[in-house]
Amino acid sequence: MLRNITLSAEESLINKARQQAAAENTTLNALFRKWLKRYSGNSTSSDEYGEIMKRLSYAKSGGKFSRDEMNER
Repeated sequence: MLRNITLSAEESLINKARQQAAAENTTLNALFRKWLKRYSGNSTSSDEYGEIMKRLSYAKSGGKFSRDEMNER
C-alpha cells in the first residue's frame, strides 16, 4: 500500500529536479521511492544491477572479440 508524505523544498530546486526527472523519463515520485528503498537498505543488488544496465543500454560493445583481441594491450 502506498502512503502519501509531504516534503518541503525551494521551488527552484523542485523545478530543476522535475526537469532532470523528465529528461530521464521518470517522475520525482519514482525517484524518491527508489532513493527511499536504497536509503532504508531494502534495495537488492539485482535491482541496482538492472538500473545500471538500463542507464548504460546506449553503449554497444562493437561485436564479439577473439581471445587474442581481448588480451591485446
